[in-house]
Amino acid sequence: MSRVPLRQALAELPAYVPGARSPVGAAAFKLSSNENPYPPLPSVVAAIADAAVDANRYPDMFATELTGALAERLDVPAESVVTGCGSVAVLGHVLTAVCEPGDEVVFPWRSFEAYPIAVTLAGAVPVRVPVAADGRLDLEALADAITERTRVVVVCTPNNPTGPAVHADELDAFLARVPDDVLVVLDEAYVEFVRDPHAPDGLAVYRAHPNVVLLRTFSKAYGLAGLRVGYAVARPRLAAGIRQATTPFGVSHVAQLAAVASLRASRELAARVEGIVAERTRLLTGLRSQGWDVPDSQANFVWLGLGDASASFAERSARAGVVVRPFQGDGVRVSVGEPEATDVFLEFTAAERVR
Repeated sequence: MSRVPLRQALAELPAYVPGARSPVGAAAFKLSSNENPYPPLPSVVAAIADAAVDANRYPDMFATELTGALAERLDVPAESVVTGCGSVAVLGHVLTAVCEPGDEVVFPWRSFEAYPIAVTLAGAVPVRVPVAADGRLDLEALADAITERTRVVVVCTPNNPTGPAVHADELDAFLARVPDDVLVVLDEAYVEFVRDPHAPDGLAVYRAHPNVVLLRTFSKAYGLAGLRVGYAVARPRLAAGIRQATTPFGVSHVAQLAAVASLRASRELAARVEGIVAERTRLLTGLRSQGWDVPDSQANFVWLGLGDASASFAERSARAGVVVRPFQGDGVRVSVGEPEATDVFLEFTAAERVR
C-alpha cells in the first residue's frame, strides 16, 4: 500500500454526482443532466469530422479562431476571452488565479454542486448561503456573507438546480455592496434560455463593473456537452491571469472547430433553443395544472422541491421511463427533453398526485 499522503482537503471534498444514465437496454428518457436533447447540427457534425483527421496534432493552445469568433459575437476585445474545458474548468482556473489559501468564496446553496469542489481544490474556504424558499438567490444574504477574507462571490443565474434568474435591479443593488477588490463570477451557463424581461444583460453588467467575470458554455444551448467547451469574459488583466492558470491545450481541436461551427449556425441553433423554451413552458404549465409547486425556471430544466421524498420519487420516475436528478433532502431537477419525454413525465407526475 502506498504511503504517499494525500491532501487533507480531499477527505472533506464532496463528490460530484453526475446525472444517472438510463440502464442498458431500458427504454427511458434521460432528463438528469441538463443536456440538449438534440444532436449537433449537420454543419457542426461535418466540422467535427474534418477536425478528427488532425487528432495526431496538438490543438491551438489559445483557441485563437474560437476566441476571435467569440470576441466578435460579444463585442469584446479578444484578450478578454479565455476558453477552457467546459465552464467548470474555467471556474477552477478563475479561482486558482485569484484565491490564496484560506480566502473565502461565497456562493448560493443549493446551487451548482461543482462550486464547493472547485473552491476546496483551489485551497479556498467555501461559504454557502441558502437560496430562498422559492428557489431564487438571496442576493442580500450573499452580500451580508462577504467578509475581509472574501475573495470571490459566485452568482449563478439562472440558478442550477432551482431555475430562477436574478433580476437586474437586485443585481445592481448587490454589486453596489461588493467591494471593488472582490471578484463577482456571474455564471451564465443557461443564459440562452432566459426569457424573463427583468433578467440582467450580463455583458452590460460586465462592462459596468471591472470586478465582474462572466462564465458561459457551449454544453447546453449549443449541444456540445460531450466536447467540453466553456469560456470566461473578463477585463484583460484578469483574463491574462486566468489564462496563465489554464491547462495547456485544454480545449481539443475537435471542440474548438465544433464551437466555431456552432457560432456560424447561430440562427438554426436559436430556433432549437426556442423549441426547448416552448417545451419548458409546456412542462411548467402541465406540472402546475396538476398541483405541483414549481419555481419559475429560466433554464432548460425545472425543479420540484420534494425534500426527503426526492430519492424515492426519482426511483419511481425511472421505472416509469424518465430518469431525473434527485438532490436528496432538497428536491428533484428535471431537464427539458423531447416532447415525448415531457408526455411520459407528465403522465407519471399526474399519477403521483393521486398516490
